[in-house]
Amino acid sequence: MFTLLIILVALALILIAIIKFDIHPFLALFVGAIIYGLMMGMPTDLIVKSISEGFGGVMGSVGLLILLGVILGTFLEKTGGAMVIAEKVLKWVGEKSVNLSLILSGWILSIPVFGDSTIIMLNPIAKSLSAKSTISYAATIVAVSLGAMASHSLVPPTPGPIATAGILGADLGQVIFYGGLVSLVTLIPLYFFVQNWVTKIPLRPVLVANEKELDRKDRPSFFSSLLPVLIPLTLIILASIANYPSKPLGEGNFIKAIQFLGTPVIALLIGAILSFTLPKKFDRKLLSSSGWIGEAILLAAPVILITGAGAVFGKMLQNSGVGDLVTSTMSDANWGIFLPFLIAFGLKTAQGSTTVAMITTASIIAPILGPLGLDSEIMKVFSTVAIGAGALAISHANDSGFWVVTQLSGMTTKQGNLSHSLGTLIAGVTSITLVYVLSLVVG
Repeated sequence: MFTLLIILVALALILIAIIKFDIHPFLALFVGAIIYGLMMGMPTDLIVKSISEGFGGVMGSVGLLILLGVILGTFLEKTGGAMVIAEKVLKWVGEKSVNLSLILSGWILSIPVFGDSTIIMLNPIAKSLSAKSTISYAATIVAVSLGAMASHSLVPPTPGPIATAGILGADLGQVIFYGGLVSLVTLIPLYFFVQNWVTKIPLRPVLVANEKELDRKDRPSFFSSLLPVLIPLTLIILASIANYPSKPLGEGNFIKAIQFLGTPVIALLIGAILSFTLPKKFDRKLLSSSGWIGEAILLAAPVILITGAGAVFGKMLQNSGVGDLVTSTMSDANWGIFLPFLIAFGLKTAQGSTTVAMITTASIIAPILGPLGLDSEIMKVFSTVAIGAGALAISHANDSGFWVVTQLSGMTTKQGNLSHSLGTLIAGVTSITLVYVLSLVVG
């Protein structure tokens, strides 16, 4: 109870600092993480280690992706390419179906791509679709984020579901099938949540001056505008398929080249370079510190720093032993398929990382599958999906994805909690309900 109280106090201090006193989220998160470590009595060297591991880890995995994604998005916006895509999508689906198309796009793209990366890559389109219609920007970006979160936690080949299936000995093909089914059905209440609740959040996108004033004849074509987004995604998907243990694409130098080019940071770098071809008249000054690249770096910097600070807080929670608190409280309970869900839910909400929550929960559950009645082949599959359902929620201040959504869109922390965070809770509860029903019917 003492540990739980300290966690709640630390979270309350961070949220009060950001919401009430308007302190920059980076400073609030960073200082809040250190205060939490000191209150927990963590050794000072472990506090310093948590800072370097948390910040350094997310910079290596997400920081460059954010920067490259913002560069790509800046060129798409300033050349009018994002607006070209937005106009075409609106023409195809109609304004009433924008959120549906975005939530499905987020779901599809986040199967091979990390959830944060999907949000970053689709943000320019979500922004432009909002600008071109009367739909709140909060709704369009949250539609993307919730679609991305649903498949990121439940459908391999993202690391969490693959590792969880491996630890529990679940059949990966069945995990893909049932995880895909559960996550796809989960999109239904999420869509209505976005349509009927998130759209009420008054948020309009701030467009760059060039995008507002750009003459139609100076805009790139629809095909040219899509290339910087489609080619990186295609490379990432091909690399993901090539990395499957069964080697479906074979082996050799060509496959190694695909695996290299499909690494998210390399693929996004290619996308960013392709976006340099979008201006009608290319000027090398665009790539200077005072040009569009310089502007993109200035835009990306606060997002990267806040994401890093959130990771520091998450790492401090992990290293303080919060996982032991959750598991020691719950592991003796005999709640069948709900136990893996509840442990993953507690870990995700407490420390922020979906992958850490899934892998930790799988390691705890694996030895007690028999006593829980979850040791049959199909129940191992449902246990894997149940862990993914738990790791969906709740994405809030200690999750890098939360800050990616709020900082890219300009949402306040309160608006983020009422949209993205609440949506992940709905996703988690819906998913475990579906898993339970499936376990009764199929198991």
